[in-house]
Amino acid sequence: MRYWAYLLANLSGAGFLLAALWQALEILLPEPEIFLYTRLPRFPNDLPWTTAILFFWLIAIGLLYFCVWDQRRRCRTCGRVLLMPVESGNWSRATLFSPPRVASICPYGHGTFEQPESHTSVQTPAEWHAHGDMWQELEEISRRR
Repeated sequence: MRYWAYLLANLSGAGFLLAALWQALEILLPEPEIFLYTRLPRFPNDLPWTTAILFFWLIAIGLLYFCVWDQRRRCRTCGRVLLMPVESGNWSRATLFSPPRVASICPYGHGTFEQPESHTSVQTPAEWHAHGDMWQELEEISRRR
C-alpha cells in the first residue's frame, strides 16, 4: 500500500509543479493583441507561446519519466529504495542460456527485484520476488540450537 501511495504522492507533486509552471507561463506571456477585430489563437500564431508550450511538455514528460523510473527502484512492500545490486548471468552466453540480470534487494528483506541488464527483443520482463518473513525463519534456526 505504501508503494502505491508513494507513486500517487510523486505524481501529485509533479502535477502541482506543472500547474505552478503553467500559471507562471500565463503571467509571463500575456494574450496577444486583437488583430483586425479578430482574436487569434496563441498556440500556432505566437512564437514565444509556442516555444514555451514545447518546453512545458518536455518538462512534463521528463517529470513523468522520473516518477516512473523512481517508482521502479522501490520496494513493493515498504516503498524504500532497493539496494545492493548483484549481477548474475554471463555476457558470453547472453543470447540463450544465461542472460545477464541485475537483482536488487530491499534493505528490510521484503523482496528482490530482478531486471535484465542487456536489452534484446526476446528478453524476460523485470520480476519482483517477494520474500516470506525472514525474521521468523531466523528465530526458528536460533531455537533449534
